[in-house]
Amino acid sequence: MPAWIPGSYMIRDFARNVVSLSAKTSHRSLSVSREDKNTWKCEPSDGPLEIEYEVYAWDYSVRGAHLDTTHGYFNGTCVFLLPLGRELSPCIVQIDAPQGDEYANWRVATSMETLDAQPHGFGSYRAESYDELIDHPVELGRFDIGRFDACAVPHEVAITGKHRADMPRLCADLSRICEHHIRFFGEPAPMQRFLFQVAVAGDGYGGLEHRASTSLHCSRTDLPKRGDVDVSPGYRAFLGLCSHEYFHSWNVKRIKPAAFSPYRLDAEVYTRQLWIFEGITSYYDDLALRRCGLIDRDAYLELLAQTATRVQRGAGRFRQSVADSSFDAWTRFYKQDENSPNAIVSYYAKGSLVALALDLLLRRETQGQCSLDLLMRELWNRYGKTDLGLPDGVFEKLAEQRDAWLGKP
Repeated sequence: MPAWIPGSYMIRDFARNVVSLSAKTSHRSLSVSREDKNTWKCEPSDGPLEIEYEVYAWDYSVRGAHLDTTHGYFNGTCVFLLPLGRELSPCIVQIDAPQGDEYANWRVATSMETLDAQPHGFGSYRAESYDELIDHPVELGRFDIGRFDACAVPHEVAITGKHRADMPRLCADLSRICEHHIRFFGEPAPMQRFLFQVAVAGDGYGGLEHRASTSLHCSRTDLPKRGDVDVSPGYRAFLGLCSHEYFHSWNVKRIKPAAFSPYRLDAEVYTRQLWIFEGITSYYDDLALRRCGLIDRDAYLELLAQTATRVQRGAGRFRQSVADSSFDAWTRFYKQDENSPNAIVSYYAKGSLVALALDLLLRRETQGQCSLDLLMRELWNRYGKTDLGLPDGVFEKLAEQRDAWLGKP
């Protein structure tokens, strides 16, 4: 079982939530031994092997698995074992409806490909490989669905929890963001459809990217209500979060560090490039809101000033570069203590300021002919469309060698 989930760079040891595990064939039980903290070994089987295990699911976050009488949610890293050596084998998932009248209206929201299940229905789903299997989180329960198309790609918004959101406005605003990002990198979009999974509570904020969906947490006051005209600070933050995670569909899910090609999920995987994937994404998330016309210039400059202030207030910016911050994410950024403001800097926040500075520098030195926009499209053409991992140092070299790719589509 994986020790961490892509997009959240901390060892979480999901195997600790496995309460019990047993193995059998069609006619007898098999002995199982524990090899290490997240690996089990069965005795040889003379027929099809069946593993039965129970998982404790009480992590109400975008990274975990949670189940109660109101809903269910899980990431594949929390519940799916990987048969070693079968990483590239197709996977079939059977999702059964819970028993009882109180669950009669439960549905399924996932971007995983259906096999025999109806849309939003229980039944069989399919993934091409284990890597794809764990990249389609699943929401179960009662939720509201909003739909829109962006550049001919069907999109859905599934909202779980009590809310009074103006769904038509939300879908219209998200459509503008999604179409912007698709056109930014160039049509067609890399996904056949996309799902925003939104869990609403009294308080909350966070998101995690996936190849054809994103899981989001927000406060119910962040969503627009019917009759609202202005973009409130809460709604602005929510739109920025959606923009951020959607931009990740290109930048980190497909353009990704060479160290993540393929993912190795049993231990830490170090890279000095997270500032490229999170910092640049953080630069474009709010910028896209301005380019789409969802916020005005003053609102965008306010957001930019807030980011600069957060970085400037921390003495850690004198001690840690964004590259070092990326490398230390496993042990320092995700495990902060009282000394963190003095010792580290966020590769999200400072990385976004580095992206801004690089964008302005490229524009100034080329009289507006070159920009970070063009550099990101070059990365997409070279490393996203081709599914090649981005080696350390290549991004910086491309920025320096801009004359070699200037003017390319």
